[in-house]
Amino acid sequence: MDDKTKTELEAATFRRLVAHLQERTDVQNIDLMNLAGFCRNCLSRWYREEAAEQGITVPDPAAREIVYGMPYDQWKAKYQAEAKPEQKAAFDKQHKL
Repeated sequence: MDDKTKTELEAATFRRLVAHLQERTDVQNIDLMNLAGFCRNCLSRWYREEAAEQGITVPDPAAREIVYGMPYDQWKAKYQAEAKPEQKAAFDKQHKL
């Protein structure tokens, strides 16, 4: 596989992951963090950091909007639930490792 095709496949896979996360608004970021060690905010930060590596400035709100499909504050108000005590405990335990 040539590099161009590989990059195109990786980009398509990223777009598919982002679309999937945008559709799965029932999955909270804390659940993603507890199970996978990353969340939508991590993904938007990675996007911003990779842009910076290319000399491109992507403000945090713009990167989050790419991942969330809407402004972050709007997504939080519409979909983010208060974390349950057991979710918070799992998060604290996971991040003490």
